[in-house]
Amino acid sequence: MSWGIELWDQFDNLEKHTQWGIDILEKYIKFVKERAEIELSYAKQLRNLSKKYQPKKNSKEEEEYKYTSCQAFLSTLNEMNDYAGQHEVISENMTSQITLDLARYVQELKQERKSNFHDGRKAQQHIETCWKQLESSKRRFERDCKEADRAQQYFEKMDADINVTKADVEKARQQAQIRHQMAEDSKADYSNTLQKFNQEQHEYYHTHIPGIFQKIQEMEERRVLRLGESMRTYAEVDRQVIPIVGKCLDGIVKAAESIDQKSDSQLVIEAYKSGFEPPGDIEFEDYTQPMKRTVSENSLSNSRGDGKPELKFGGKSKGKLWPFIKKNKGSTPEDFSNLPPEQRRKKLQQKVDELNKEIQKEMDQRDAITKMKDVYLKNPQMGDPASLDHKLTEVSQNIDKLRLEVQKFEAWLAEVEGRLPARNEQVRRQSGMYDGQPPPTVNTCAQDRESSPDGSYTEEQSQESEVKVLATDFDDEFDDEEPLPAIGTCKALYTFEGQNEGTISVAEGETLYVIEEDKGDGWTRIRRNEDEEGYVPTSYVEVYLDKNAKGAKTYI
Repeated sequence: MSWGIELWDQFDNLEKHTQWGIDILEKYIKFVKERAEIELSYAKQLRNLSKKYQPKKNSKEEEEYKYTSCQAFLSTLNEMNDYAGQHEVISENMTSQITLDLARYVQELKQERKSNFHDGRKAQQHIETCWKQLESSKRRFERDCKEADRAQQYFEKMDADINVTKADVEKARQQAQIRHQMAEDSKADYSNTLQKFNQEQHEYYHTHIPGIFQKIQEMEERRVLRLGESMRTYAEVDRQVIPIVGKCLDGIVKAAESIDQKSDSQLVIEAYKSGFEPPGDIEFEDYTQPMKRTVSENSLSNSRGDGKPELKFGGKSKGKLWPFIKKNKGSTPEDFSNLPPEQRRKKLQQKVDELNKEIQKEMDQRDAITKMKDVYLKNPQMGDPASLDHKLTEVSQNIDKLRLEVQKFEAWLAEVEGRLPARNEQVRRQSGMYDGQPPPTVNTCAQDRESSPDGSYTEEQSQESEVKVLATDFDDEFDDEEPLPAIGTCKALYTFEGQNEGTISVAEGETLYVIEEDKGDGWTRIRRNEDEEGYVPTSYVEVYLDKNAKGAKTYI
């Protein structure tokens, strides 16, 4: 099977076919190039998608990823990022191993094709030139033969004419001989040219053209083979990433299997547990008995007898609301006293850990400065040791400040965890029990309230609106009541910003009157003057009770 033998007369068709083959190769290159672009675009979109759903640093969203389900989702995002990387590998390998390689091969193929067909056209032009020479020699031989015949006929005519001189006859004879000689020469030339042409034509059709067409056939077969190899490479590029893609998918499955619903439920408890006990039963208040009653902290009473329920507050404190009443949100106190005990403990522990990390960082910096100072002392040319004294002093002061902060927060943490003896340890208020004095404000003690996810206390809208309606009636009633007597004094150990309703702000070192001691909820009711009273954290003040004061209690 040879194109040179079977297709010896199909030069133009072979030229068209080989051009078509190059077009097919370029079309395949374009296909692979577009596929690589799609893979790269897909990888970019996957990376952007993974990045979009990654938790933002130092945000509430990052805290949510402590749950196993969220951790599994984060693992899925990371695996998808690796998955995208494999599509980038596909794009890169297709570009380097197929697109660029085939592009270089096409240029070589075009050059080779051009050279082969140039040789073919050159052979065609040579055989055409030989044919023209043969035709020219043939026509000249034919012309000379005709001229010789005419010269012979003219000589014979002249020789037969008696009126022609002998000289004219001789001239005609000589002319005829010349023409015959020219005809013979043309015949010999034509014969040589014909023999040469036949030889050239035989070489053209049996040597030159078969050789050129054989090269073209081999070139075309290499093109077809190269296209097949590229298609095989195309599949292998995809196949090579399958194991890694499988690992990515296995990672997602493993992450899904690691989800522990019980662990997540426990984390919810740890995140939102208040540490309070549910309120006890409310005792029955018998209004049929003519007796002097004190106001219950857990009851709704009808002081005016008109059937309209009201909230009873003690003294002039407008902050003692029903346990489920929503309080105004203010800035978070430094000791997190606005939080339930369990949440407060977690926040304090977190703060202590952060401060310890800062202390360690400052200590490392101090050690580094000290080492540098020692180097300067040993090698004065490297620097002045005195230049580091200011920085060393500054770092040491920072460490002292941080240690004081740690001590303060550890004291609050110890109080919450029960490591320090509380002054009101023996005085525990039971829900629903009567006492001779009004209870501390519920705004600062969250034991009877619900906690929202962010640590603030919430209530049903209907309850809140009801209290707002009743509040105006309470104001007039409270104005008529006598203020509670002072049962001692206290000195503020720290500055407290009372931003929540029912609290009062105090300055460090300030002396105030105590009108209601701590009843086990961590708050003490104090008074600055007749119009200013409220609650402060017991840990912020040092209390001096008057043993002879009415209502004063003795600690065991």
